[in-house]
Amino acid sequence: MKYDMLFSPMKIGNTEIKNRVVMAPMMMGFGQFNGNATDKMMDYYEERAKGGTGLIITEITRINDLTGASSFGQLAASKNRNIEPMAHLAERIHKHGAKIFVELHHPGRQNVNLMINTVPISVLCDKIMPKNLYSKLLYGSIVPIGKKLVEKNLFFRTGAPSKTEKSKFAESTNRAFSVAEIKKIVNQFGDAALRVKKAGCDGVEIHASHGYLIQQFLSPATNKRTDEYGGTLENRMRFLLEIIENIREKCTKDFPIIVRLTVDEMYDKIGQEGKGYNLSEGILMAKILEEKGIDAIDVSSAGYDTFNYWLEPTTFACGWRKNLAEEIKKAVNIPVIAANLIRSPEQAEKQLQDGIQDFISLGRPQIADPYWCRKVLENRETEIKRCICCLYCFESMMEGAYIGDHGHCSVNPFVGRECEKLPENGNGRKVVIIGAGPAGLMAAELLSRRKFNVTVLEKNKEAGGQLNLADKPPHKEKIHWCCDDLLVNAKKAGAEILFGINADKETVCAYAPEFIIVATGGNAVLPETFNCENSVTVTEILNGNVQPKNMKICVIGSGMTGLETAEMLCESGNQVSVIEMADTVAPGVWFQHIDDILPKLQGYSTEFYTSSKLIEIRKNCIVIENTKSHKTLEIPCDLVVLSLGVKPDNALYNELKTEFKNVYNIGDSLKSGRVHNATESAYQIVKSIK
Repeated sequence: MKYDMLFSPMKIGNTEIKNRVVMAPMMMGFGQFNGNATDKMMDYYEERAKGGTGLIITEITRINDLTGASSFGQLAASKNRNIEPMAHLAERIHKHGAKIFVELHHPGRQNVNLMINTVPISVLCDKIMPKNLYSKLLYGSIVPIGKKLVEKNLFFRTGAPSKTEKSKFAESTNRAFSVAEIKKIVNQFGDAALRVKKAGCDGVEIHASHGYLIQQFLSPATNKRTDEYGGTLENRMRFLLEIIENIREKCTKDFPIIVRLTVDEMYDKIGQEGKGYNLSEGILMAKILEEKGIDAIDVSSAGYDTFNYWLEPTTFACGWRKNLAEEIKKAVNIPVIAANLIRSPEQAEKQLQDGIQDFISLGRPQIADPYWCRKVLENRETEIKRCICCLYCFESMMEGAYIGDHGHCSVNPFVGRECEKLPENGNGRKVVIIGAGPAGLMAAELLSRRKFNVTVLEKNKEAGGQLNLADKPPHKEKIHWCCDDLLVNAKKAGAEILFGINADKETVCAYAPEFIIVATGGNAVLPETFNCENSVTVTEILNGNVQPKNMKICVIGSGMTGLETAEMLCESGNQVSVIEMADTVAPGVWFQHIDDILPKLQGYSTEFYTSSKLIEIRKNCIVIENTKSHKTLEIPCDLVVLSLGVKPDNALYNELKTEFKNVYNIGDSLKSGRVHNATESAYQIVKSIK
């Protein structure tokens, strides 16, 4: 397919972008206390520039250190000290023909209380203490203590347009900024933009989206002010318009400004019709911004209160919100940038050709594959490692923020390791890998790239392992992209993949391998106590061996596998009850996945029993015991589906390690986990082999 528009140049203001691909701003946590760009951050961005991206927009970049710092590992443009490192970043991006804009940001009430007023102290302590001592102290002692103080509301409050309800995600107590504070923040945006310009960057993007401070001013849901900054749309936009004016005064009119704008807060999607603002008002905002002289609009949606409608889980359809960009493009005559959950070059080209948008914003796809652009340009689209929308990048970034780590990717273990190169010293040495799931295929690709002679033996007729089950619930087909793409790349790298071979000791021995990697996955847990005629595991439902219809079913376990299986059962007309020992549904599951699936299950009138332990399975019912009251309850049902986790299938590994040297165990056959655990374990083993 030709991609004429995708690789045609276009200007934003006076800056020409070599193609229509934009790397969306995404916080990954590669920074440091003082906000300077680190080598690791520069490596990360430069890799995407090498990959052919036309425009890179940095992560959220703070404009002040007191109320505006969102993370200890965040990029900053708040001090003059940030200019020189940012200039180095710009140089590294420019040498590959890409442009760089910096996204200026203030979190407002969306911040966590722990970050208020703490960054300057951290910068000072890190400077005067021996190397890495303060980091250990911060993440080991100060943060845990600080979290406890925050829980008791004994910490500084976040700033906002008005004192309002807590944000769903941050859940921080907040206060209203005074007019004097607002004016000061306006000036800080302008000062930050000037530093960006002095660093040699090509422009700025103002973050007026995703529930952060500027959107808080725009939204009547969070802006209850009665002065010149609240009430009418004109007043609610005043803060943003003053920021634009301040940047223009300090940076001159030819310095490009993009506004990333939530054009629909989408409260209606979570059952709160009439709250906030919708697309009709978003269109008016876009027109006013164009009149104000901005150079492009980066169309987005929602905020943290409506999280899944801007950072989508895997169940959302590609392009589901493209109408937002389309309506904005009809209303303005400046370039429109939008993400729109684009996952293929065909989709990108079509949305350009259809006039939906002018630039394709790829965020998570460029985390998954920094060479997305180059592969398309070189007619290697099938080699793209697609983002499967598992959300692990964001989840790991948020978890890492409190332990000094950064975000990771399920399908790309090189995130944060861009400067690491695998040695090509395999010299044709023979490796046999048993299992073509994500762990086995990742190991196959990486070892082949190291010039080992790799053969993968898979007992089934297709690759995928546990993902051949995980992709069966409704709208989960993206999950299998992972193995599809790993299979293509493993073969491209030179690995031989053989299907329908049930490997045993004799089979492996026949290959005379120097190294053996076992990636045989795992099996659903089936306690002997509950192995009854009317009980099955989730595997038997997901693989289609058991297809109940119009039955009363009890699902035991509310992890994501249990909940997704429950949804699949509901779609087949069954009445489902979910039993969970923990006090809450889906304990330990990332909240976005819960927010995605629970409303669907509730729509099917699914019953949930928490703090409940399965005691007995009878012919027409189960008996559960409440772990708090110790009262028992009978629940009528025709079938019991056990979702009690996965146990490693490591029998072959245990056999082989007694007969051969250099036998390794990876993925679920080592320890059950998620996709990122499998690919990371493969990476670590490949790296360890000398």
